[in-house]
Amino acid sequence: LKLWDSAARLCWRIGAMAYHVRPTRVQKPWMKQGQMQKVQSTKLQGQAKPSWAASQQRWQPKWKQVPRKPQTVDREFKIDRDGRYTGTVESYYKWSGFGFIRCDQMGVVPGDSVFVHWSNIQTEDRFPFLNKGMAVEFGIMKWKVGKGWNRPATLRAKGVTLPGGQTVALQDEIDARKKEFVGSQFTRYTGTLKFYSPKKGYGYVLIDDGFDLREPVPKEIRVEESEVHCGGKKPLKWLEQLAVEFGIFKSKRGQHLVYNMTLPGGAPILKENMENRQAVGSEMYDGTITYWNWNQNWGFIAPSPSALLPSRVSVKLKQQVQEAKLSGKFNQDMVLYFAKSDVAKSCWPKKGLAVKFRTYVDDKGAGAFDVQ
Repeated sequence: LKLWDSAARLCWRIGAMAYHVRPTRVQKPWMKQGQMQKVQSTKLQGQAKPSWAASQQRWQPKWKQVPRKPQTVDREFKIDRDGRYTGTVESYYKWSGFGFIRCDQMGVVPGDSVFVHWSNIQTEDRFPFLNKGMAVEFGIMKWKVGKGWNRPATLRAKGVTLPGGQTVALQDEIDARKKEFVGSQFTRYTGTLKFYSPKKGYGYVLIDDGFDLREPVPKEIRVEESEVHCGGKKPLKWLEQLAVEFGIFKSKRGQHLVYNMTLPGGAPILKENMENRQAVGSEMYDGTITYWNWNQNWGFIAPSPSALLPSRVSVKLKQQVQEAKLSGKFNQDMVLYFAKSDVAKSCWPKKGLAVKFRTYVDDKGAGAFDVQ
């Protein structure tokens, strides 16, 4: 053990000495006298780079490149809220959900380029996106970033359509060109979603019996995240034992996969559709937010005493109160459930905030939406 310890110490000392010793400068035969010394001093000091390296940049793949951010404007910057403009898509990052549009009308926005978010695209596609170089028509709105009274404002494109006001529809054409379908692109099958994991980004579907398929297809096939139709949003909730409708296509490796999975009848897989939400009237009511869970993005609204809610909503509320008292969940009388997705973009919910809202009923009771 003593011999091994002595040998280890000796090796450590030799390595430390070699680390601190500078390499000897050998004069290269193809370099002039003094040129080698200049190159060596440049490498050691790190103060400058050779002239040939200044013009070269390290290549990065597109997915690793950081896209630019929208330009901020002053609060006094004026826009025409009802104006419509034309432009060309300068860039769009489909899986990030945003891009930029080059405006044809010069001087309307700073830099003649405006930010576009997927939620402002008027489309029928299951995942809204734009292609680079396509012509579009849009309006302009102000959008405040972050929280607080002094948060900066940016400009965004709103109501993005094709020239003339037609909705953007690109998905079907791209799928028809790139995918090989079982049957046809619009042939639909029914089945049961065994499970879908948003964390892993895939799930499996069991096909119902009775379909006359032209080729052997497994009883259980895989569904990817990009084929889950959630009304332009990413599926963020664990799903299982859900009746669904879908198409089937073959990958390049010959694997059968689910195509454009929806609820039966073609409705997007949204919470309001799965719970059979039905809007009750179009009237707006006054109320106050009595509870808001900022971590899970849901809360309750207490209607004002003067608000005369529809009879269907009142009956559902009474049933909710009775069930809540039996379970001991909360001791409030008449409150309406709402989620972040039911709130207008310009509204930041918090406890005690006075709001206006519309009402709905579903399988679980009554709730509020279009909260402003």
